[in-house]
Amino acid sequence: IPGIPYEDERVWDSTSALALSSIPKRMLIIGGGIIGLEMAAIYHGLGSKITIVEATDALIPPADKDLKQPLLKKIKKQYEAIYTSTKVTKVEAGKKALLVHLEGKDVPATVEADVVLVAVGRRTNADRIGIDKTAVKTNERAWIVTDQKQRTNVAHIFAIGDVTGDPMLAHRASHQGKVAAEVACGLPSAFTPMGIPSVAYTQPEIAWIGLTEQEAKARDIPYKKASFPWQASGRAMSSMATDGVSKALFDPKTGRLLGAGITGKNAGELIGEAVLALEMGAVAEDIALTIHPHPTLSETFALAAELAEGTATDTMNK
Repeated sequence: IPGIPYEDERVWDSTSALALSSIPKRMLIIGGGIIGLEMAAIYHGLGSKITIVEATDALIPPADKDLKQPLLKKIKKQYEAIYTSTKVTKVEAGKKALLVHLEGKDVPATVEADVVLVAVGRRTNADRIGIDKTAVKTNERAWIVTDQKQRTNVAHIFAIGDVTGDPMLAHRASHQGKVAAEVACGLPSAFTPMGIPSVAYTQPEIAWIGLTEQEAKARDIPYKKASFPWQASGRAMSSMATDGVSKALFDPKTGRLLGAGITGKNAGELIGEAVLALEMGAVAEDIALTIHPHPTLSETFALAAELAEGTATDTMNK
């Protein structure tokens, strides 16, 4: 982003924010994606007053609106301000504070902050590891091009992780690494997941896998949606964690799981069942008929499947 004095020690990126060199009284975060909101949760918990500026019209753009709603409802009360559809045009380094210039509808012209965290995404180092000295192909974004075996166009060179592009997630990279190692050893292996889970470690957490509603609508893919509100979960109520929802999207003809999302306490732990169900080609009935322990948060995913089947007893079927 131009116009930002990156040399100023009060301008942070996500790496320097994790160093916890100090706890600012006022932190302005540029970027309302997963990294920005995770950092906001950490520093709010430590006592910082948080302002978030996001260029698009929504926080965590890839996630569905209904999954984000419990989080947004909470942080709107906690944070100083959240500005969407807003750009940072310039940051001036004053002696006592940083002066951040904003451009957007119904937003102040300037906001003062003790620290500005730039959290607009990370760039790979694919262009800084000597690839130019090889015949390995990269795409227009400087990502290394591989096949399903993680092999580049140069037969003895494999690539995994962020240098191969989105999604830049550790669990994706580790599985790619296993595939590359197995192929290098002569084993029949390939990286062909049905989906890769995403998790925002916010409070509450948000996790999703496979097809989202906004993707389905954009691609004109028919789906049947079922959502189970955590207000109807006994475990959520006893844990004071009712600000959550478990939802699933199913193929309306076959009943096969297309995608799922969970918002709430430990959503990142709970999404694993949906990942397995997606990989195994499970249908709504499979999930609904699987006996889950009660009372648990894990059963909320099965209860969403029951809603899809019209067999729910914990809440009204629609």
